[in-house]
Amino acid sequence: MSATLVDMLRESVERSPKIEAVIQNDRRISYLALWQQVQSVARHLKKSGIERGDRVALLLENSPEYVSSFYGVLAAGGVAVPLNTQAKARDLANWIGHCDARWLIATSNHPELAGVRELHSLYQTIIVDRNGSHAASSNSDFGWDEVLQENANGMDVNSVLRSSDLAQIIYTSGTTGAAKGVTLSHGNLFANTKSILEYLNLTNRDRVMCVLPFYYSYGNSVLHTHLAVGATVILENSLMYPKVVLEKISTERATGFSGVPSTFALLLSRVKLSEFDLTSLRYLTQAGGAMAPAHIQRLRAELPHVALFVMYGQTEATARIAWLPPEKLGTKLGAVGVAIPGVTMELRDEAGNPVTQGQVGEIWVKGGNIMQGYWNNPKLTAQVLHDGWLKTGDLARQDEDGFFFIVGRSSDMIKTGAHRISPLEIEETLLELDGVAEAAVAGIQDEILGESIKAFLVLRPGRTLEVRAIQAHCLERLPQYKVPKQVEFVSELPRTASGKIKRFMLTGTSQ
Repeated sequence: MSATLVDMLRESVERSPKIEAVIQNDRRISYLALWQQVQSVARHLKKSGIERGDRVALLLENSPEYVSSFYGVLAAGGVAVPLNTQAKARDLANWIGHCDARWLIATSNHPELAGVRELHSLYQTIIVDRNGSHAASSNSDFGWDEVLQENANGMDVNSVLRSSDLAQIIYTSGTTGAAKGVTLSHGNLFANTKSILEYLNLTNRDRVMCVLPFYYSYGNSVLHTHLAVGATVILENSLMYPKVVLEKISTERATGFSGVPSTFALLLSRVKLSEFDLTSLRYLTQAGGAMAPAHIQRLRAELPHVALFVMYGQTEATARIAWLPPEKLGTKLGAVGVAIPGVTMELRDEAGNPVTQGQVGEIWVKGGNIMQGYWNNPKLTAQVLHDGWLKTGDLARQDEDGFFFIVGRSSDMIKTGAHRISPLEIEETLLELDGVAEAAVAGIQDEILGESIKAFLVLRPGRTLEVRAIQAHCLERLPQYKVPKQVEFVSELPRTASGKIKRFMLTGTSQ
């Protein structure tokens, strides 16, 4: 019986070697061809001296190379560390250094690659598209074509993988001084994948259109669940042109589509779904934050033949925690649903005691999908893991039928589009500006993004700053999605007696 993602992929190859595994534009990679690439990557890493548990960083956009690299790292016994391709060199090098990754697989034309290599030394770099503008010349570099030649004899080179072995590290936030890496074992990834498959009922006849980046847990789970059953993953790396995405769903006869609330908000606001042939669609999945009930109702009205799965999760739970059966949308609108198979959810008070039905409490979760902890941070791990339970930081109530409704979160993380953003790193960047005395950042309601970033600044006496200059300063140091959309100058910031910022007062929400 399969017990790891590598085992599940191998079984898909054996069942359906000729089915298309990954499609990107005019590139169509069969399961057999994908498996051969996975084996090539694994063989190359083993010849290069990788040992069980060694970390390999991936600086790749969604692509067939990303998929074969990720699974190749796992097959070799290594730990995959996918990096946010929109991050700046400072953060990328910080994450690589924090997990002590000795290998990096990167696209040659990534704009931050040169900066990363200046800030952090690596044992070896594998360059995809070696002829790109940032092709490397170091003797420790290998081109992708060289790696693919490693599979000459066709023999599988998979390591013996244990369920408890570390498989992946996902960095959820962090600045140069504070990185937070969620550690996921092979057992975590396997358990979460099996649970999602149980309620989505995926088969090798499914074809999912994926616009979510694989370096986030949601996109990560979309990839793994579909490969586990031998389905087809169709890649489109941008929603800049929504019509292109919908046209591709139509022409490729996609059966599924996954998105965060802003994904569907963009589609509903910029295009008319009725103008496209979407009859092939069987299911939609939504996670990554609360979706406006009005958008849910519009989707149901415009796509009545499609099952919409509203879901809830956290990276620390591999991806998924709860799901709302599509048939319950009419009576449980606004709920995140019930625990996925194999997972237990409870609501507890600040002392860790269960709350009574109908009362608000923090969501605690237990199951095979719960992370091992934060990489090299036992103190932070101890704050959220207790006797196998994960404290999510999200506040919710449970109705008489057992459905959970999230009412807020104790964490200050901002969810904008598909991103989870720590206010601290933006505040630290703002405080680098000459003239800024204090800075606070909060998420404010945004119809498209769910939340957008607003900065509140207290200036030094006699100083003035232009909003455009502030945003330009941030853009030089942060990816665009972390740049404040709005800036407000205030005389003071609301704080608690202990000096902590009352962010709920900045956003105008109730505590």
